[in-house]
Amino acid sequence: MATPPSDPLAQPLTLPCGVVLRNRLGKAAMTEGLGDAALRATPEHARLYAAWGDGGVGLNITGNVMVDRHVIERPGNVAIDVRHPPCVDAPARDRLRAWAQAGTAGGAQLWMQLSHAGRQSPRYATRQPVGPSAVKLDLLGNYKTPRALGDAEIVDIVRRFGAAARIAQECGFTGVQVHAAHGYLISSFLSPLTNRRDDRWGGGIGNRARLLLDCVRSVRAQVGADFAVSVKLNSDDFRRGGFSHADCLQVVERLNDEGVDLLEISGGTYEQPRLLGVEGRSADAVAVRASTRVREAYFLAYAEAIRAVATMPLMVTGGFRSRAGMEAALASGALDVIGVARPLCTHPDCVRQLLERRIDRLPAYEQRLHLAAQGWRSPASPWLALKMVNVLGAQGWYYQQIERLARGRPAQPDRGVLRSFVRYWWDELTRAMRLRR
Repeated sequence: MATPPSDPLAQPLTLPCGVVLRNRLGKAAMTEGLGDAALRATPEHARLYAAWGDGGVGLNITGNVMVDRHVIERPGNVAIDVRHPPCVDAPARDRLRAWAQAGTAGGAQLWMQLSHAGRQSPRYATRQPVGPSAVKLDLLGNYKTPRALGDAEIVDIVRRFGAAARIAQECGFTGVQVHAAHGYLISSFLSPLTNRRDDRWGGGIGNRARLLLDCVRSVRAQVGADFAVSVKLNSDDFRRGGFSHADCLQVVERLNDEGVDLLEISGGTYEQPRLLGVEGRSADAVAVRASTRVREAYFLAYAEAIRAVATMPLMVTGGFRSRAGMEAALASGALDVIGVARPLCTHPDCVRQLLERRIDRLPAYEQRLHLAAQGWRSPASPWLALKMVNVLGAQGWYYQQIERLARGRPAQPDRGVLRSFVRYWWDELTRAMRLRR
């Protein structure tokens, strides 16, 4: 079935660098957990991204590739750490090329998301997390107090973002995304809650945004003007005293001058993981706008304000499920690209089905991935343990669907959330024990 020529979802988009997205639907980054014990790409990456690339999206953004092999988001990450030859030698690059070739074969753009986990590297995956300041992530006892980075270390991290982007380009990826959202290192520099420095990297928003801007400049200097460079940025951390929406608007104004080709809008951190549909994990949580609650897309209301100051194209990720919601968002002018993630974990071709008008809604398994108990959603609920089973069980459920796709197996949507929770911890801890430090 052919896609109607007037379908707004099917319209191409030319980015400032000249790269053309074949349609307005992009797969947002999702951590894959498929790397080997040396943090290198595997054949499973190639198989997974071939499926997603053939599934109709115009843009595929990888899970977060780490620029520091010692401070990772989870076991199974891929790392491009230029300080460690096995991460960047010829065999490692051959694996990256296989991944890039598979992901672009179907005509989609394949962008590598570059990241540093910072203080959000769990204790089973790192000996010592780092951050702008020694502010611990207090969540299930799973995180150590980070060591505050020195000035020279921060400068070296900037260099590593650029070097990793150059390797991605040389290996066939068609763009990169700098991850500055969700509480990871760059995001933590943006927030005054986690950045308590009084040097050139802390204080006012101009200094707190310095790491992000320097990383973007480093990347652009390495890849040239005709290669796609994106940034993922929180619209708001949703924490009192943290990175606010007003801060976000100021950062966007600064990014306007940095040659960014696509700005992806998201929100939340581990303490306030709005993307998982959870609020109130911390005492300083800020309520999400009522207008955001009732909309299909979590961050569309914030994107409308960002659009007023942004000069680059915008992508909004989180919550889009219906064709009507997507078309309305595009028609509003608030965004240029619809970000989709979790539906692709079970139905890698659902975007193609949407474009061919065989379906009008994407799968939404998240609506049933929880163990029911009265009051479990309340921040003051006595069912906190159950709440965490639900959150991590649902997260594990999607991880396990990704793994099945990567191994060429069909999705298993009837898998229960409790089973997924147990398997999640088993996988994380056993993979951590196999890591080559």
